[in-house]
Amino acid sequence: MNVLKLAAFSNNGKGGNPAGVAFCDEMPGDEEMLKVAKQVGFSETAFLVQQEDSWRVRYFAPEMEVPFCGHATIALGAALGERFGEGEYKLVLNDSRIRVRADRSETGFIATLQSPETHSDDAPWEYVDRILEAFNLTMNDLDTRYPVRFASAGAKHLILVLKERKTLAEMKYLFDEVKALMNEQGLITISLLWNESDEVFHSRNAFASGGVYEDPATGAAAAALAGYLREIGWQGKNSFTILQGEDMGMPSRLMVRFSPKVGESVAVSGETRHLE
Repeated sequence: MNVLKLAAFSNNGKGGNPAGVAFCDEMPGDEEMLKVAKQVGFSETAFLVQQEDSWRVRYFAPEMEVPFCGHATIALGAALGERFGEGEYKLVLNDSRIRVRADRSETGFIATLQSPETHSDDAPWEYVDRILEAFNLTMNDLDTRYPVRFASAGAKHLILVLKERKTLAEMKYLFDEVKALMNEQGLITISLLWNESDEVFHSRNAFASGGVYEDPATGAAAAALAGYLREIGWQGKNSFTILQGEDMGMPSRLMVRFSPKVGESVAVSGETRHLE
């Protein structure tokens, strides 16, 4: 199986989150896709099969299937643009239907996904306490303007907004313990954030549930964050940037845009670059 390797949400031709993209004549079996994802070794690999006017897509991490992966969607959007030209492509996921648009740029392609619908719910404090302990954090480390919630835009994430950038830079956690806690709630990532301004967030995303310590760019979490901010009545811009991967040496930039309507799809854009 030929797997394209691209980095999504790269920043000025550097960094980004590597993803695999495999075009298939028919969808492989689950075991084969999991095996390929492990061999590729990236946080996700997307498998695509054309279906009339749309593309059936499934996403696999090295240890599990995920319902929606933003950075792999950006990567596959660029791959579709390269093969078939600029424009919008319909995608059929396990639980939803979304779109991705590919546009040429000076460095190659920029892709924009329209996420599944969003929602968020308060996280139980007993659970939050266990998460904080595993990250060696306390409630005093959190920015009280941002309630701790589960947030979803096709996949479930936990949102923790920190008071200080330094705390974000020093992120570390107990991998096996956090993996078990994430699986307990069906979390795809735990999103730690610091709010620099009304149009910039810095982020780090733990992805222990998928067998990966940290993601350098997480499009699904970016869409979930936008839905969360909309629901809590955030007074910042409805078009903002997430800077991620900086503390990993893999600088990534995610551009997010959302409408005022609660629950509506969120647009997440990023540039891409080929790895091989």
